[in-house]
Amino acid sequence: MTYASLFKSYGDQLEQVGEEREALTFVFCQLKGWTYTDFILNQGKVPSQADQELLEKIVCQLKQHVPAQYILGKAHFHGMDLLVDHRVLIPRPETEELVDLILAENPAEHLTVLDVGTGSGAIALSLARYCPNWKVTALDISPAALSLAQENAQQQGLDVTFLQSDMLTGLTKSVDLIVSNPPYIAEEDKDEVGQNVLAAEPHLALFAKENGLALYRQLAKQAPAHLNKEGKIYLEIGYKQGQAVQDLFAQAFPDKQVRVLKDSLGKDRMVVVS
Repeated sequence: MTYASLFKSYGDQLEQVGEEREALTFVFCQLKGWTYTDFILNQGKVPSQADQELLEKIVCQLKQHVPAQYILGKAHFHGMDLLVDHRVLIPRPETEELVDLILAENPAEHLTVLDVGTGSGAIALSLARYCPNWKVTALDISPAALSLAQENAQQQGLDVTFLQSDMLTGLTKSVDLIVSNPPYIAEEDKDEVGQNVLAAEPHLALFAKENGLALYRQLAKQAPAHLNKEGKIYLEIGYKQGQAVQDLFAQAFPDKQVRVLKDSLGKDRMVVVS
């Protein structure tokens, strides 16, 4: 049996359980260190016993809806390979767009930044990487998530302060910029979430009460006491939440402009208070 026939057989099995066959190719090539050209050139060859066993192991995990990034133990985000596992959400491309927006709109060399609900540390570490003079603090309610985020900071050689906190509860300082990608999926929207997300990623970091708005409401209540006069807030939101989140922060900050911005797919994805 050749690589081509094995990949076809396993790919068919994955599709039968609702997983993409491309995930097998991606994980296998990553673990083997193969380029896509290597993959194509080997299609007609007979795989070694070790490769057959590796394929079986990957397929078994994918059938159990383990995300490809968890199998690899890493996810690519804004030029970095970050450690990821069941303790944190896998960073999404739309969150890279939020980072790009922050960098584009804030050229100041010195800013104090608070990343609320940091998870893997993706946002905080990206900002610290591109703006080394910014003082970035990242907080999360989950000690397990913070532990992994600290590992990522050490691996990337970046200076970020980490704190355990339920949103801004207990904080005393004020900052120039607050950024947050909090849990925002409503329980009734579970059917819109992929099987591998539901099966493997931490629900604490996915779902929020009050139709997904609970943590935005909490942040809107707490943020005025922690934002400097000319400060800004950047939020990632669910695509159906633009108006609701805009209204929450317009009430909390009547003297500021509150914008809803779309992502590259044309969906409401970011709210900016400035």
